Amino acid sequence: MAKLDDVNFDFDDESTKPGSTERPAGVRHSQGARAASSDRDAIRGNVELEELFDRVQNLLGDARGSDQNFIPPIPENLEQTKLNSDEVERLVLKFLLQKGSAAGREISNQIKIPFGILFPLLKAWKQEQIITFRNAAEMGDYVFAITDLGRDRARKYQRECAYYGSAPVGLPEYLHAMAAQSIAGKHATEDDLKKAFADLLISEEMFERLGPAINSGRGMFLFGEPGNGKTSIAERVTSCFGDTVWIPRTLGIDGDLIRVFDPGVHEEIIGDEDDEDDGLFDLSGVDPRWVRIRRPTIVAGGELTMSELEVTQNPVTRVCEASLQLKSNCGTLVIDDFGRQQMPVDTLLNRWIVPLEKRFDFLNLPSGKKIQVPFDQLIIFSTNLEPDDLVDGAFLRRIPYKIQVPDPRPEHFVKLFEIMAPKVGLIYDAEAIDYLIDTHYIPYQRPFRNCQPRDLLLQVRNYCLYKKLPKKVTREALDFAVDNYFSLL
Repeated sequence: MAKLDDVNFDFDDESTKPGSTERPAGVRHSQGARAASSDRDAIRGNVELEELFDRVQNLLGDARGSDQNFIPPIPENLEQTKLNSDEVERLVLKFLLQKGSAAGREISNQIKIPFGILFPLLKAWKQEQIITFRNAAEMGDYVFAITDLGRDRARKYQRECAYYGSAPVGLPEYLHAMAAQSIAGKHATEDDLKKAFADLLISEEMFERLGPAINSGRGMFLFGEPGNGKTSIAERVTSCFGDTVWIPRTLGIDGDLIRVFDPGVHEEIIGDEDDEDDGLFDLSGVDPRWVRIRRPTIVAGGELTMSELEVTQNPVTRVCEASLQLKSNCGTLVIDDFGRQQMPVDTLLNRWIVPLEKRFDFLNLPSGKKIQVPFDQLIIFSTNLEPDDLVDGAFLRRIPYKIQVPDPRPEHFVKLFEIMAPKVGLIYDAEAIDYLIDTHYIPYQRPFRNCQPRDLLLQVRNYCLYKKLPKKVTREALDFAVDNYFSLL
């Protein structure tokens, strides 16, 4: 059973707090970062040289981003990748089986192994006659083609596993990266919250409750009536921390390949075009097997099933997909419409009751191996049901914050119309909104909801377009919108 080994997830330790100069074991700067730090120390005390050094550094910039405490350094040899030549051979031959032939730098870019490490292996495989030189390429490179012997071997490899993407990263390296970038080691201020929620109308009372809950790094319940913005709030929580993290494209654990990076839920940070290396000269100093993303926010709604909480293997390709917990590590996992999932609530709660307490999880791999991984995300349960009706006291104790998202006050409700009207292309009319409230809300004791201004204004716009009327909020258009919107409510 793979363990967390020496990785210390006690984030009260000074070595993992933001601003500390100490790094957890296994977390290293790139060579460029180490050199810059060394140069800075060498001139410390000479004011003029320090000022000149800082100006040069500002002009050069840092391709890795100033907000990064962890940077996966580019490997200098095969040993530093923690891979062996057989593992690399499998990826290369399967790629060439599909491609036919490719330049060395193209192969390097495909499997994310630096060209300087890969090229000697390619030459060795040519000696074994599993690949051959087809012709010369630019800058000392060659176009490599697979031979009949190599094709037979590649087909055997493909039957075992069809994957031929990025070379995998080992579990120990992943654990160190998650410890260094943990969301539990980050803290959001009042200004951070206001910036993250700038596009939402949030009351000061709500900010006062959200701030401590977000800084807990644990979990919270957001509950209240439908349409009051629970999901919108949950989706913006991660941006309060305002930085990025590095995750491996693929994890390799004793032969099992697990895809961690998912373009469907992860937002990759793309650098300048000049930063795209061609496989020969990589000046970034970063291991290409890792990808820089915004701290993830993953939303799972009523479609959530138990299989998504485990590592699953495609029976045809034999490639594994990471669980939602792995994909959301160092970010936020939102369980939307909690209580309406396909699985019973008790099943979900029993699956997570220990991880929420211990901050780590156990995952079963297709090979039968069980691994221990960080459970390092802010869990948000969003529901329009009462939490007490869904879960028992033991589970509620593990979710320390229960925050109700209330109906908007009348002045906030009117303000929402004022904000949303120009966004949907309408001219705002305060008298028309007063008419709406006095005619369609107060007599019917109809409650205000945060979603209603947007929904009603969209119907007003469509009405104006159909009637070829000026795109303006009018009483007539609001009457039409209300008749449609509230016909079954």
